Amino acid sequence: MSGPRRTADHFSRKARAEHYPARSIYKLEEIDRRVRLLKPGMRVLDLGAAPGSWTLYAAKKVGPKGGVVAIDRAELTVGVPANVEVIQADALAVDPEALLARAGGAGFDAVISDMAPRTSGHRFVDQSRSFELFCRAVELAAALCRPGGSFAGKIFQGEDFEVARARVRDAFAEARVIRPTSVRSESYEVYLVGLRRK
Repeated sequence: MSGPRRTADHFSRKARAEHYPARSIYKLEEIDRRVRLLKPGMRVLDLGAAPGSWTLYAAKKVGPKGGVVAIDRAELTVGVPANVEVIQADALAVDPEALLARAGGAGFDAVISDMAPRTSGHRFVDQSRSFELFCRAVELAAALCRPGGSFAGKIFQGEDFEVARARVRDAFAEARVIRPTSVRSESYEVYLVGLRRK
């Protein structure tokens, strides 16, 4: 049984007006603005890409000389530009070596992850599942980011949060916590950002 239907807020209406499939675009946009995550010419790996807002934003920012590899178990139904490669696969099971080949063997400049579990309504369960997805995203970022590269990933705050932050610090010179203004007030999601892959 689904919960109560959410009314469209400012960010949802703005996303529709700007032809993005979801309001999550503005979370990535703010993270990018605050840490300068994406630049022209970059190679980006987008984990949990559906419905495609992050993919479209990243593709626009990296431009025609850059590229985005977008992965999700669900099909991306949104049209994507020529600098995007879509892989329909489970990020928990995907082969890192195969992804590295898609980055030309040199690694990605940034790994971004908006992966989240299907929420159950049980906060502890949802946090545990979010932690598992986040750790997989950090693992892939550590394996696939070039030296100096960056990472941004969503996590539901819970008792494992400091463990998650420590994993980012293990792989990156700087770890930052960002809660974008477009995150719904009732949500306990935040984004951990890793800068300058060691």
